[in-house]
Amino acid sequence: MMFWYAHDMSGWGWFGMSIGMVVFWALVVTALVLGLRAVNRPYERTHTSAAATPQQILAERFARGEIDEEEYQHRLTALHTGPLTNT
Repeated sequence: MMFWYAHDMSGWGWFGMSIGMVVFWALVVTALVLGLRAVNRPYERTHTSAAATPQQILAERFARGEIDEEEYQHRLTALHTGPLTNT
């Protein structure tokens, strides 16, 4: 006789095992959903909103290191003073 047949598995034992399997698969599905959401989230954050002002966009570029401080100050001054006219 095999080992597991020697133990009396009442109805409560099978019930507990069934609930355990349901909980296990619920945790697996939840982990997959949360993982997929976390992977897709950085893509959503990289887009600037349509309501971003030019100053905000310039500040974001400076924060990311795309432009240095000199260029940031030059462009910020140009945004505040308006376009220069060549006469």
